[in-house]
Amino acid sequence: MNIEEANHIILKPYITEKTFALVENESRICFLVREEASKPKIMQAINLLYKEDPITVNVCRTVYGKKAFVKFQTVEKARDLATKIGML
Repeated sequence: MNIEEANHIILKPYITEKTFALVENESRICFLVREEASKPKIMQAINLLYKEDPITVNVCRTVYGKKAFVKFQTVEKARDLATKIGML
């Protein structure tokens, strides 16, 4: 996978009050992703784009599109990434 493919999979961070709480309480960050994106591809894209290793990825489909909830090892790693991508 290259940068272009990773940018095609990860559309943007999904930012709401509830997702702010996820960063602080559960070390998770929510992203909007392409409908055809699989969990392993999402993990690869996060690793390539942000240089962080996600532990797990949970996905759900909503009216806003497909969301990926990405869990990181510690709250600090999730907080640092959220700050880097402009969530916090």
